[in-house]
Amino acid sequence: MADSILLIDDDADVLRAVGDYFDGIGYEVGRADAAEAGFEAFDRMRPDVVILDLQLSDLGGLDVLERLRSQGGSVILLTGEGDIETVVRAMQLGAEHVLTKPVDLSHLAAATARVGDKVRLARHNALLRQREHGNDGLESLGVSPAIRELGRQVELLAASERSTVLLTGESGTGKGWMARVIHYLSPRASGPFVDVTCGGVSATFLEAELFGHENGAFADAKARRHGLLELADRGTIFLDEIGDLAPELQARLLKLLEASAFRRLGGTRDIPVDVRVVAATNRDLAADVRAGRFREDLYSRLSVVPLRLPALRERSREDRVALLTRILSDLAPQLPGCPTAGSAEALDRLVSAPWPGNVREMRNVVERAMILARGAAQIGVEHLPADLRKGGGSGGPGGTGGERRHQPQALAEVERVHIEKTLRFHDGNRTRAAHELGISRATLINKIKVYGLDI
Repeated sequence: MADSILLIDDDADVLRAVGDYFDGIGYEVGRADAAEAGFEAFDRMRPDVVILDLQLSDLGGLDVLERLRSQGGSVILLTGEGDIETVVRAMQLGAEHVLTKPVDLSHLAAATARVGDKVRLARHNALLRQREHGNDGLESLGVSPAIRELGRQVELLAASERSTVLLTGESGTGKGWMARVIHYLSPRASGPFVDVTCGGVSATFLEAELFGHENGAFADAKARRHGLLELADRGTIFLDEIGDLAPELQARLLKLLEASAFRRLGGTRDIPVDVRVVAATNRDLAADVRAGRFREDLYSRLSVVPLRLPALRERSREDRVALLTRILSDLAPQLPGCPTAGSAEALDRLVSAPWPGNVREMRNVVERAMILARGAAQIGVEHLPADLRKGGGSGGPGGTGGERRHQPQALAEVERVHIEKTLRFHDGNRTRAAHELGISRATLINKIKVYGLDI
């Protein structure tokens, strides 16, 4: 049986009757009474199956079908007409089934279950591909004994799918990337991966995002809303910057870890959830515990399996070469027309630089160099930042102050341009843009504000 469905129909009676039926047999049900509302709901909940009415007031059902299919949706179409031409066209556009209204609900449920089976098979195949991708990712960590041991620990952690993981290390060391690798190497890989940043947002907003709310829980709560924990059921939730979690939310997270259940805001019953928690921080949580800023019991639950990611300066030259190779490979599809090879001198300076900003800084500089080298046969020294052009090591401690002040401005400009380009590619859809950029939606919204983007 499929786990979630989205109903798109402008008939309120149909939405209520069909929705209540599926809710009663155990589905998570989303409802939308117009095409645009349906697109927004689809982006938000990513349902297993969409049940779509052909006749909508704001957009033709076949147009909606085509757009949903282009985004990977599995759609059952309901039509009051049933003419052969419509059925054929709908099947050509990728509809899983076309059923005539009034539809028998048991027949609709059986069709939905069959589509759900197909969705699970597709996820299983994706799981196999993701595992291959995950192993490639571990290979790209490097070849030194220390990094090989880190990779071995990651594989063991991934197999222990219920163990909570705490990723530590300096900012920019790749904790978010590692959380995804752990997820995709685990038995949960066919389930969702939900990325949440705990810093930079209010406790009230984060609580509603994580736990959801019931209708009337607060002034703006006009309807029940599922939280990110529910969306992560049978998958992994990644809590970045966990050290910034407010004290009241620390208590709620502790209860979740202990009971595998939680309550929505304004709710009266516990909701069971099967989710693995992977947390990350660049702070010394043990010191925060001693200072009374972080709960000791929560720290103990989070650090069941701690994993420290080493700073780039601590990694061997061979490990840096492997990392640089992976970055160039990852960026190649995103930057068509840009070279993915570099001159021996340029690559040597990239590998030898101290990188105080770690993997994130290296990736930003490499992306900038690829953009500047667009149309050239390879990345040259002339495409690198000023501090690397002057000898590779001046960007770290002991470098000239003027060059160090200039570097963050250059990287910020590259980031701004890349975010703007990604948003325009996705027609301003922040959810899809954030997914491609590998950041949370809240982080993307914050960067849009910082850079003053109007998209």
